[in-house]
Order: sequence, then structure tokens, then C-alpha cells
Amino acid sequence: MADEQLDEQNLNAEETGAQDLSARVQVLEEQLAAAQDQSLRTAADLQNIRRRAEQDVEKAHKFALEKFAGDLLPVIDSLERGLELSSPDDESIRPMREGIELTLKMFHDTLKRYNLEAIDPHGEPFNAEHHQAMAMQESAEVEPNSVLKVFQKGYQLNGRLLRPAMVVVSKAPAAVSPSIDEQA
Repeated sequence: MADEQLDEQNLNAEETGAQDLSARVQVLEEQLAAAQDQSLRTAADLQNIRRRAEQDVEKAHKFALEKFAGDLLPVIDSLERGLELSSPDDESIRPMREGIELTLKMFHDTLKRYNLEAIDPHGEPFNAEHHQAMAMQESAEVEPNSVLKVFQKGYQLNGRLLRPAMVVVSKAPAAVSPSIDEQA
């Protein structure tokens, strides 16, 4: 009988120890799962931070010239205006005009190398994202909402709008109301 009690106590002790061990294994497995989850989250956060930093550096390289290019636009406008206002037939200013044309061509070539593109929308449909309407004018020759005249070209740097084109937009002619013959 004493042996049976001893065996029963040993069996109870083994069950209690197995339960303690099982509970401890379960706790450790939960801790391991939490640590793995935390590790994955940390790795994902680091990857996101690295990707954002790369994008920021790429944007900084891509748009570093934005302010400088914006400051050059009035110079280009002045050269273009000078060509518009000078007569190509006047022999006395022909050398100066040719110099301005060459300078303007060098400017445009340089801007093109740095992905600065002119927006000259004459005759195109009005696009509020790239054009700034300065006035509207009635016109029967073109579709309504088309660009009739460009006051000032717009520019984009690497696809980002630097300055909108200032334009005159067409509108449909006012309908002529039929006159009423009151004497009929």
C-alpha cells in the first residue's frame, strides 16, 4: 500500500512537472512568436525608411535646379521678346538679332539637357494643370476652350510644372438673337 501511495505521488508529481513544463513551453513559444513578429516589423520599417530616403535623394537630384531654372526664365523671356520686337528685315540690327537667336538657341539646348521643357500650347486645348488663362476671347475659327494666344511660355522641370503658360482662351461667339419684326 505504501508502494501504491508512493507511485501515485510520483505520478502526480510527474503530471504536475509535465504541466509546468508544457505551460512554460507555451509561454516561450508565445514570446518567440512575439519576438519574430517584432523582428519582421522592424525589418519592414527599416526597408520603408531606406526606400523613402532613396526617393528623397532622387527628388533632390532631380529638382535641385528648380530655383535656379526659375530664375533663368525671365532672361529667356526677354531674349524671346527682343526677337519678337526686332524686325528681321532691318539690316542695321541683323548681326545683333543673329546673336540673340544664337544665344537663345544655346539657352534652349542647355535647358533641354537638364530636362527643362517649354510649354507653348498655341492652338491646343486649354489645360488648367499647365496653362493659366489670362483672358477669354470669342472666336468662330477654333473650338471653344482652345488656346488662341500665348503671352508667356510655361516650363516643366522633369515633368513638374515650374511655371504655367499664360494664355488667351477661346470661347464660343455670343449667339446673335434674332431681331423681332414688330411691324408685321
